Amino acid sequence: MTAAHRRLPVTLLDKDGVHLTIDDAVAIVTLRNPAKRNAQTPALWRALAEAGQLLPGSVRVVVLRGEGPSFSAGLDRQGFTPEGFDGEPSFLDLARSTDAELDAAIAGYQEAFTWWRRNDIISVAAVQGHAIGAGFQLALACDLRVCADDVQFAMREPSLGLVPDLTGTHPLVGLVGYARALEICATGRAVHAEEAERTGLANLVVPAAELDSAVQDLAAALLAAPRDAVIETKALLRGAVDRTYDEQRAAERAAQARRLRDLAGLSD
Repeated sequence: MTAAHRRLPVTLLDKDGVHLTIDDAVAIVTLRNPAKRNAQTPALWRALAEAGQLLPGSVRVVVLRGEGPSFSAGLDRQGFTPEGFDGEPSFLDLARSTDAELDAAIAGYQEAFTWWRRNDIISVAAVQGHAIGAGFQLALACDLRVCADDVQFAMREPSLGLVPDLTGTHPLVGLVGYARALEICATGRAVHAEEAERTGLANLVVPAAELDSAVQDLAAALLAAPRDAVIETKALLRGAVDRTYDEQRAAERAAQARRLRDLAGLSD
């Protein structure tokens, strides 16, 4: 397809600080409240969950980015005031709910963070500036992270008397190990670019001015291999943590059998 005939990006969602565009096989989800450093609210979480539901089947790579100097400075503290957000119960009101109601509310919030690891897509977080608390967990929800050299990750929830509850603990331990994850969370300290790259939090660190182009290059590289092979490989790697060595060998054999039959035109 020539540049003249290439389809323009299509906007599928623009609400509550979340903007979703589709550009062929790449979706771009942008947090768009730079005046508040993309602080997160329940409305934003609902919009993020909706973005995942709206993805066309043609999408293979999803890029998550934040507008402005920060990826996301975390939870909007207004939620902890008695007034809360307009039309929303405050977190203080939620604390007075029954156990079942509170569990259901947090589970609903988590839906914004779960779909990024679906096997049919590869998600890439483009992270600059602050990625604090919920912002850190949103970056961790993605498969890969490309970071600007000014990035600052921090898990501040324990410092506020809370725990990280937006699905960030599992990937954090998987990336950096239990001891370092505990130290990062318990101290609330900042993890800067060099440490993020060295410990595996960042797949790549680039100058801030080159962040967008680096993510575009990565997206192009991720699209180079056949889609079904990438889906099978991602499923194998995701499942490896919970399988024994012999179980993983069997999973590899089964996946390869499916791929060979597909390439030979023998699939159902």
